[in-house]
Amino acid sequence: MRPAFKRFAIFLAALALAGCPRHRTYHNPDMDFGAVKTIAVLPFWNLSKDPQGADRVRDVFVNALLSTNSVYVVPTGEVARAVQRLNISTPTPSSDEVMKLCSMLKADAVVVGVLKEYGEVRTSSATANVVALSLQMQDGGTGKVIWAGASSKGGVGWSARLLGSTGGEPVNDVTEQAVDDLLEQLFK
Repeated sequence: MRPAFKRFAIFLAALALAGCPRHRTYHNPDMDFGAVKTIAVLPFWNLSKDPQGADRVRDVFVNALLSTNSVYVVPTGEVARAVQRLNISTPTPSSDEVMKLCSMLKADAVVVGVLKEYGEVRTSSATANVVALSLQMQDGGTGKVIWAGASSKGGVGWSARLLGSTGGEPVNDVTEQAVDDLLEQLFK
């Protein structure tokens, strides 16, 4: 093989590997996830530029979780009242707060999340929508983390950077992809 062709082949292989998703998922091996029938989803912590991004992503997550027909999700209004009643002010409650919250809501687990990015990102020649989200599930009986996952979807890819395209997928589609990825991580 010619050296120039060999370098080009290595370059293409490196690009292909760079585009492969890397999942960092934790499943507690001692947890019986079949015992989790009712889940409370707390408001997500919003680190994005969009002030309503976390609420939008939480709604998509709750609806997708309900559509699996494997768990009951406590309505968001009930969760909000219980959080207010217990004076939980942090987006990541302590183990004691999780146990009290689950007892009050009769939930088996709590999901908390952090929305890292939501909406349009730009480079000098391209724009696209991106959603980056990390979630964790805590056991209602112990308050311990029993599952954690992260997903990042969308963004400006190498071809868009090279060709200078604009647009990308709508933010709703990118949100659904990120949520679907997280549910796949949860239920595998």
